[in-house]
Amino acid sequence: MKQIKLTSKRLAAVRAIILSAAVSMLLFGIFRGEPAVVLQKAVRICLECIGIG
Repeated sequence: MKQIKLTSKRLAAVRAIILSAAVSMLLFGIFRGEPAVVLQKAVRICLECIGIG
């Protein structure tokens, strides 16, 4: 198996690409309204655990 050497410039570029992909996915989820859906599901699960829902 051949190892790939990452220089500091390549490592910084890879980190920047991963960070930009993560931020773009986070923003995409926010614009789709996913935080409200997650909160609604969390409340439902919590209420079911304590026997109210």
